[in-house]
Amino acid sequence: MVSRLRGNERTLGPVAFTNRTFYTTRMTVGVPTEIEGRWTRELVLKRDLFSTVERGRFRTSGGEAPAVVRRIDEVPWWAWPLARMLFARERRALVIAGELGVTPPLLYAGRQVLVRGWIDGTVMHIAKPHGDRAFFQSAKVALRKLHRAGICHNDLSKQQNWLRGRDGRAYLTDFQLASSFSRRSRLFRLLAYEDLRHLLKHKHRYLRDEMTPAEWKMRGRKTPLSSWWLLTGKKIYHLATRGILGFVDQEGGGTRLAHDGPRIAECLKQHPGVHDAAVVLFYDRGGKHSLYAFVEGTGALSEGQLRDDLAHNLREVPPPEQIQISAALPRDQGGAIRTEMLQLIASNQLDEVEQLTRDKEERSIVARVVAERRNFADKF
Repeated sequence: MVSRLRGNERTLGPVAFTNRTFYTTRMTVGVPTEIEGRWTRELVLKRDLFSTVERGRFRTSGGEAPAVVRRIDEVPWWAWPLARMLFARERRALVIAGELGVTPPLLYAGRQVLVRGWIDGTVMHIAKPHGDRAFFQSAKVALRKLHRAGICHNDLSKQQNWLRGRDGRAYLTDFQLASSFSRRSRLFRLLAYEDLRHLLKHKHRYLRDEMTPAEWKMRGRKTPLSSWWLLTGKKIYHLATRGILGFVDQEGGGTRLAHDGPRIAECLKQHPGVHDAAVVLFYDRGGKHSLYAFVEGTGALSEGQLRDDLAHNLREVPPPEQIQISAALPRDQGGAIRTEMLQLIASNQLDEVEQLTRDKEERSIVARVVAERRNFADKF
């Protein structure tokens, strides 16, 4: 329950809703007016055309609590109508879903700001729950609860919308495309079916041996709605976002990581003193998309040498904002660099890094990388 109402607010259950007017589309780094004095930002988790997502602490009647804010006060004016629509869909869904224990609870909802509780966990594409039967059992239970409450998520094909909590359970997040229903209409049943089919797609990736015959059949049977989306709607969406707006959401990575990241990594690997390299995304103090290059190399290697090489060989590509040289980088069992772990280190989400380390040797490698990290944009 929020501690008090501000301005001309009205309450609905545990959430406070405000009627403040939209006031700016400028890019700022301050606290939204609606929650000024109650919100302390620690990290920018994501920024795109339609919202900014931040992690920090929110003051409630019970004291400060870890939380996540979605704010739309910084979106461009021309993106405001769509941003507002997505924002409203998430707010409607979280008012109901936040009470189910399978999504972050909604702590505050204003005209331009949503504050939801923090779930101590890791997104699926980073957690990689291979062979985790309990996780997928809880995911099915979570989805069943959501559908019984009349909510269809509509965006569960993205792994970043699934969390594996520290308790091992599955949680759902990001309800911008969610639909709320008062009855189990035909449309509701189609959308609920697609939610479950997308869950089975992830189960096929991480727990294939546990797929039942019915699940195999369901995974391969799309609804007419899904087929239409793949043939028409998705192509139009990609044309608008990637072709016209130049926006790419690569597991939350954005356009610059998708376009420039691979070229920078390949160029770095050509240097004789570099064993391997990986490029990930982070956000600077202004919330700007920035690139962080982790380089595994010899002790004689210097950042200046690498920047000179990049300037000479990739003149048209802006260099990464941060370059960190380490003697060793964490690797998976197949020998590939664990970019998901480096992504967390680059963005200072160190509590999640701890959950991913496998053994004493890897903890030692990760500890050295963390100690040498270059990004301190969480210190606002």
